[in-house]
Amino acid sequence: MQEAIELALENIKNGGGPFGAVVVKNGKIVGRGVNRVTKNNDPTAHAEVNAIRDACTQLNSFQLIDCEIYSTCEPCPMCLGAIYWARPKKLYFASTKHDAAAIDFDDSFIYSELELPYEKRKIETKKEFMRAESLKIFEEWKNKTDKIEY
Repeated sequence: MQEAIELALENIKNGGGPFGAVVVKNGKIVGRGVNRVTKNNDPTAHAEVNAIRDACTQLNSFQLIDCEIYSTCEPCPMCLGAIYWARPKKLYFASTKHDAAAIDFDDSFIYSELELPYEKRKIETKKEFMRAESLKIFEEWKNKTDKIEY
């Protein structure tokens, strides 16, 4: 966690956001990430996502089995989803989502949007648009014999 904290502090000095994360496997850091949203003009460039990307590159794997993720803050909904997809064995975080909200990094809006029916969300959402055509893609995947499961 100390490394993640140091990464976050250094990132603030370099014009990035106040978040850092590391991925550890067998006691060794295999991935590092900081918040690069404004530096990269990329809303997905959160510390946890960047640490996951780095670790997956270093480990040559799309999963982080037997890894631990250390984040300076409780992950936002996007990062938490990425963490679950990566399948680490453990997650540690330091400050909470309430601490982040106190400095204007408030994800409560997203959490509440996820609970709403599509027609009540702030972003207009049209569901099942060209669903039949899209289901053909899933059928193609289902029938593929040489796919890599994930």
